[in-house]
Amino acid sequence: MKKVNIPKGTRDYSPDAMARRRYIFSTIEDVFRLYGYQPIETPAMENLDTLLGKYGEEGDKLLFRILNSGDFLSGVGDDQLHRENIARLSTQISEKGLRYDLTVPFARYVVQHRNEINFPFKRYQIQPVWRADRPQKGRYREFYQCDVDIIGSRSLLNEFELTEIIDKVFERFGMNIDIRINNRKILAGIAEVIGEGDRLTDITAALDKIDRIGADKVNEELRSRGLSAGAVKKLQPIIQLSGDHTRKLEHLGRILSGSETGIRGVNEMSTLFGYLESQDLKASVELDLTLARGLDYYTGAIIEVLSTDVQIGSVCGGGRYDDLTGIFGLEDVSGVGVSFGADRIYDVLQQLDLFPKKVITGTRVLFINFGTAEEKYILSLLPAFRKAGIETEIYPEQAKLKKQMSYANGKGIPHVALAGAHEISRNILTIKDMETGRQQELTTDQAIRHVLESKDA
Repeated sequence: MKKVNIPKGTRDYSPDAMARRRYIFSTIEDVFRLYGYQPIETPAMENLDTLLGKYGEEGDKLLFRILNSGDFLSGVGDDQLHRENIARLSTQISEKGLRYDLTVPFARYVVQHRNEINFPFKRYQIQPVWRADRPQKGRYREFYQCDVDIIGSRSLLNEFELTEIIDKVFERFGMNIDIRINNRKILAGIAEVIGEGDRLTDITAALDKIDRIGADKVNEELRSRGLSAGAVKKLQPIIQLSGDHTRKLEHLGRILSGSETGIRGVNEMSTLFGYLESQDLKASVELDLTLARGLDYYTGAIIEVLSTDVQIGSVCGGGRYDDLTGIFGLEDVSGVGVSFGADRIYDVLQQLDLFPKKVITGTRVLFINFGTAEEKYILSLLPAFRKAGIETEIYPEQAKLKKQMSYANGKGIPHVALAGAHEISRNILTIKDMETGRQQELTTDQAIRHVLESKDA
């Protein structure tokens, strides 16, 4: 038999896994709705010119491109089929790509539907995204994001609200997390004061890897990107500032006094932490000056969330973007949002055994099929069980009892209903509890109550 498989970095989901995933999505969605956010969806693919140039050099490399339909090489000459022309050729034969995240498509959506939207616009979106990344633990090529954004407002109350949402979501999951916050304006100010103001992208791209490769490798990368040894040296005491956010912001205020942009970032963080101090959040919130978030479109606050119990990378992240809709022609519309990584959250909940025991729902009652007369009797009873909200099925074939009982065990069905000649003559059912083995003769109404009560127990 031919071996079949799925692409690396993707996964199949069994019914049990789907039940757990639905639990994750519904929990997150409930919190989003609690704060007044509304759902939208966008296509899986976007025009490539919508996606390119929004994620930085690294992000562009990870875009999945879709070949044009039909003869995609028509119009391509032999002289163009060379390695040095690969970038140009790629855009020539591929006009569309799978979405890399949900934020850029959201910005495109806002511009395209701006006359239908009431600003500030609060939306959430739960859909899959694709990245041509190297698959590894916690990193997939196809994965779901659960995004929540507010666009059309510059107020830092929005960053505060999103931090509250993060705290509430993970509290409901029972996960312990650290929330790390920084500001791209602070990073821009740091670039200025170390004399590398035009290399902010190089600095943030390198700093974004510090958790994965360590400070020494980051410094090597900074030098390889053209930063002077003096600039790299000046950077070290800044990113290594210790103490709580108050102490760090005081130091930054002095260090960045010569950078107007940097001071704006310091003031924004002071305001945000002032809001946060007024609330009793379960999670710890830290000002982390090494946090960079590699996406180029962030312009203000940036947020990353880590599980404290499982090393799996970021389980949520996001930030403020002031210019993203401007790329599509709609100027001066600022937004801020965060994205929950459903797949990583799933892995953490699974590893820590945090899924509720009753999250996996399936058939509650299986009717055993003894024959034609019994089928007729059972079919008259099924609607009553289903009307009561009990997931019920009849075995579709008149198979041996052992086979039907094995089917019930295999699916984890907690109750089996037997209706033979004895039961039919008395208008009752024999209900067997598969866990205890106990059998009871009950009327239909009694059987329904028994199943419902055992479900709630």
